[in-house]
Amino acid sequence: MSGETMAAPTGMTAKARLQALGAVARTPLRGAGALGVIGGILLVPQAALIALCLQRAFVEGAAPATLLPLLCALLATLLLRTGLGWASRRLADRAVESIRVDLRARIARGLVARGPVWVRSQQSGALAERMGVHVDALEGYFGGFVPLRAEVVGVPLAILLAVFFVDRTVGLVLLLTMPLVPVFMMLVGWGAQAASQRQLQALARMGGHFADRLRGLGLIRLYGRGETELQGIRAAAEELRVRSLRVLRIAFLSSAVLEFFASLSVAMIALYLGLSYLGMLDLRATPLTLGMGVFCLLLAPEFYAPLRRLATHYHDRAAALAAMDEIAVVLDSDASAPPSVETAHASVDPSALVSARAIALRHPAATRDVLHDITLDLRRDRHIALVGASGDGKSTLLEALAGWLPVREGTLYRASGLRIGYAPQRPFLFAGTLRANLRMAKPEANDAELEQAAEAAQVSRFAMRLPEGLDTVIGERGFGLSGGEARRVALARVFLRDPDLLLLDEPTAFLDPDTEAAVLRAITQFGRGRAIVMATHSSTAQAAMTQVWQVRGGRVHTDGGAS
Repeated sequence: MSGETMAAPTGMTAKARLQALGAVARTPLRGAGALGVIGGILLVPQAALIALCLQRAFVEGAAPATLLPLLCALLATLLLRTGLGWASRRLADRAVESIRVDLRARIARGLVARGPVWVRSQQSGALAERMGVHVDALEGYFGGFVPLRAEVVGVPLAILLAVFFVDRTVGLVLLLTMPLVPVFMMLVGWGAQAASQRQLQALARMGGHFADRLRGLGLIRLYGRGETELQGIRAAAEELRVRSLRVLRIAFLSSAVLEFFASLSVAMIALYLGLSYLGMLDLRATPLTLGMGVFCLLLAPEFYAPLRRLATHYHDRAAALAAMDEIAVVLDSDASAPPSVETAHASVDPSALVSARAIALRHPAATRDVLHDITLDLRRDRHIALVGASGDGKSTLLEALAGWLPVREGTLYRASGLRIGYAPQRPFLFAGTLRANLRMAKPEANDAELEQAAEAAQVSRFAMRLPEGLDTVIGERGFGLSGGEARRVALARVFLRDPDLLLLDEPTAFLDPDTEAAVLRAITQFGRGRAIVMATHSSTAQAAMTQVWQVRGGRVHTDGGAS
């Protein structure tokens, strides 16, 4: 199996994307297909051995002992076909697992490339569906449809040649009825892909709707909106049920029609053989023996078997194409960065880490700008306290500087290679140990670096009182920690990242005076040679900074006036 991953260029069709994904596991997929073809071709000698045994036993009256070599050969053929089928299945499963891992990694990289601005505009449940259910929807395509494509060509051709050699009339019936199956598959496939895509979209909407409501369950109960939200979930579930039944209806209908054509063809062959044995039909120059008739009759249904299995997996192909259309939303990251964020150029002060020129900021769901006409420069050793009333836009400005909020007007310039550390007001902590939560900021950090960052951010002060210190397990969203303790964990993450620009949102809130003073000392010491922008209501924190900027009336008022 190849360990390389192929990047799919933006604008590729779903079919081209599936082919690019298959390149990751090309060797096992080809092996699975080849083994399937060999196992299918072995049907010819298997049918010949059965027919020969019947001919000798019932027509020629051969002794049972003389049939023993034929029966042993038949048993060996059956065992060989079983082994080939098992090996083909194992190779296909290995290929599917490799493709799953590779695709999920590419989706994760796509989310990172899209950036927090885009991710925050999406439903978290819908994104989870794309990485989970949508990726799993490719299993039937790569595990069934792709290996069967080679079998559909090789096996029917071998059976057709063998049957033509025995009886041209039977071969002609198979040849004339064979095109009906792929033509009908193509016609059904158009409707199946559209139905599968609508089903996956309904599934993503339901997943996003349910996840968002589950996350806001406390507020829903607080405002008495439980019954209303339940009705919304019921409506989403009903839509998914209808879409799923439509996909199943197409699958069952197409399978029934394909089985009808295959059964009709086998019945025609059986009728021809029966009339020939009764002497009512004579289309042969030589008499038709029992062995020849049994041979043709055994191979007739096997001639259509690969086509019927491919028809079953053809719906998996439609589902895979629909899933790739949805996944492409994440993989296409050509417009991931906000167009208003640019690398600093000659017209901007080269000493500035970040420069804003007449920018206006507005949250996606808002109808008016929170801040407007903001022009500022952030340089190293510039430590700024951002003050103002709640709701005036302090956190909004920090999010824009961090790249979490797009700039609606104006331009935001950033120095090349700028490293930003952002500690939001409500940091997200995952279920796990404190050490693991810190290591998220720098996975390669050693224990000494982790402990140093924890000591600087005063995490060690409260971790010492916990049962396992930094190895103590906390719950999702920091369950088990106070608000101030969670903020200190977020601050330690920032220290661990070693950024050029620190963006801190109320880092000393809920702290006692001694702990606040220690945290501020750590921030100012760490901030030497770096820029700091700290949103705060604390007079102690304001005094620790070198400048105080006031956010008021949609503007930022610096020491030199409004910007």
